[in-house]
Amino acid sequence: MTQCNIYLQPKEEIRIKQGHPWVFGNEIDKIEGTIMSGDIAYVYAHNKEFIGKGYLNTTSKIFVRILSRVENESIDEAFFKNLISKSNQSRLDLGFSNSYRVLFGEADGIPGFIVDKYDEYLSIQILSLGIDLRKEMFIKILVEIFNPKGIYERSDVPVRKKEGLPLTKGVVYGEVPDIVQIKENELSMEVDIKNGQKTGSFLDQQENHNSLKPYVKNKTVLDCFSHIGGFGLHAAYHQAKAVTCIDISEQAVSNIESNAKLNKLTQVKAIKADVFNQLRTYQQDDTSFDVVILDPPAFAKKKEDIKKAYKGYKDINLQALKIINPDGYLISCSCSHYMTPALFIDMLMDASIDANRVTQMIDFRIQSKDHPALLGSDESLYLKCVTLKVK
Repeated sequence: MTQCNIYLQPKEEIRIKQGHPWVFGNEIDKIEGTIMSGDIAYVYAHNKEFIGKGYLNTTSKIFVRILSRVENESIDEAFFKNLISKSNQSRLDLGFSNSYRVLFGEADGIPGFIVDKYDEYLSIQILSLGIDLRKEMFIKILVEIFNPKGIYERSDVPVRKKEGLPLTKGVVYGEVPDIVQIKENELSMEVDIKNGQKTGSFLDQQENHNSLKPYVKNKTVLDCFSHIGGFGLHAAYHQAKAVTCIDISEQAVSNIESNAKLNKLTQVKAIKADVFNQLRTYQQDDTSFDVVILDPPAFAKKKEDIKKAYKGYKDINLQALKIINPDGYLISCSCSHYMTPALFIDMLMDASIDANRVTQMIDFRIQSKDHPALLGSDESLYLKCVTLKVK
């Protein structure tokens, strides 16, 4: 076998040199050497300047995922252990301790690999062939660094099919209970690593959950798309007068009630309902709130969805604005990276105009600091959390 060298078409190296770690198949001019999916490929600009090297996959549109930009650097177990250790230390330095994202794939230098810590357990997600072929090595590294009670794999996401990989989930080390109790800020929360959203919970929102504190004391709060109650329970903890949580999932409602009881938050009520319908019902009943929180699922999972998604985001924000008391607050989120920050603000402006409300943006937040956004990689900046004061 000879080294696989990939030469890009003219100017295709610009995006990669700016920090983006993906090389697409349609950007390649020629390939020399042995092509073996899962092995290392060396990537060069058209003028033969070295750009980076990483795992190759001929099945995927993402032909190479860059791991190193140093030509003679060894990509081995020690390389990955160092990256994961440094990534974890950066979280500890930022004040995370009990539950947080240890490794955020591309943003932390290991494309296609996600590691989340839930108290004494780890949840991992593998999204690329190169990592999948070395799963046992990565589990060994994680055991050495964290000595967890158990590791659960949540590689059950459709994007794996684009890598030619099957969807899979299950315990890959030790034992993992059905429910794990974690600490999120000052609250105790029960999460389901095995079947919960994402790798078990929305760790990317935990700092935003806690940012409610200035807005909710002695206020009535409506938390829409509540999941296990992250926003609503934090509102109650920060002394909201009454909190109503809405989710279409019966399991979510049960989880909210359980977590409210766990934290002795008696002012929380959970309702099973469709948010779109319930917001209109509140208007018909002249029911209003001081604070409304919208944290919907991603309405745009691919670029073609954006026009339809814009309408969906606008509709819920418009309906929410209509039931907010004067000088109340709307806290609105989007987790779709296709809904760019600029487009999201445009949508909020449109919704404000149609609701006949004057709004002030008083805070703009992104995902928690354990989910860093890699400059040059738009995909890694996906979460927006905007607070509007409603006049």
